Amino acid sequence: MDCAGRLLNLNKVAIMGVLNITPDSFSDGGLFLGVDEAVSHGERMAAEGADIIDIGGESSRPGADAVSITQELDRVLPVIERLSRVVDCPISIDTCKPEVMSAAVNAGAGFINDINALQAEGAMAAALQLDVPVCLMHMQGKPETMQKDPCYENVTREVKTFLGGRITACIEAGLKQDKLVIDPGFGFGKSVAHNLELLRNLSQFKDFGLPILAGLSRKSLIEKILGSAVDRRLPASLALAVMAVQNGANILRVHDVAETLDAVRITEAVTA
Repeated sequence: MDCAGRLLNLNKVAIMGVLNITPDSFSDGGLFLGVDEAVSHGERMAAEGADIIDIGGESSRPGADAVSITQELDRVLPVIERLSRVVDCPISIDTCKPEVMSAAVNAGAGFINDINALQAEGAMAAALQLDVPVCLMHMQGKPETMQKDPCYENVTREVKTFLGGRITACIEAGLKQDKLVIDPGFGFGKSVAHNLELLRNLSQFKDFGLPILAGLSRKSLIEKILGSAVDRRLPASLALAVMAVQNGANILRVHDVAETLDAVRITEAVTA
């Protein structure tokens, strides 16, 4: 997949390293607010084998407050500009805002990761103009309220219907199908039962013929099942990553790059 001149190899499972430049992300909020710290962490993930680095300047954890365009740009642009000069892998911008998408790609990003699936006003037009790959994610509600009693009659069917509609809208708008990625949105307006059902049924999303991104790393469903604090969720995160790969995930969005890469490569060796 061509990410503004940098290639994302999807002939194997790709590892997307998470780099949150936020004070309030659920797992690493406040750790990488400084540009030097953020760039160093990005370099470290690339050295550990990350295939793409996902940079975000606005937390999407349950209950998170929105930030302004200016604040988001101030957080992400200096990091993208510097990191893109020192790593070879593609850089992704995790945002819903078209203004941030455009500025980030102009600064060196080559992939858009949109939890709102290009539904914001101007987002589709921005993606069309920028001509880089886009990940379309499902979310029920908004981050502020999404975990307040999420409800589905059939979560797999409803998420598939939503993503199918967004794929159609993108293609009709002129986006190229080979630049689209889909994400069922684990933890975004889903209960533990919904998340587990989606993971069991992840292979059904292969019906779209598009790469599947799965983000299960350190998610709160682990705490709800095991009672594990954020800093004790690595073993469960690796187990979820392996199951996602077995069920068809092409890209894993993770915090622990080296460990996840080891687990994935062993899984691939066994199932080859």
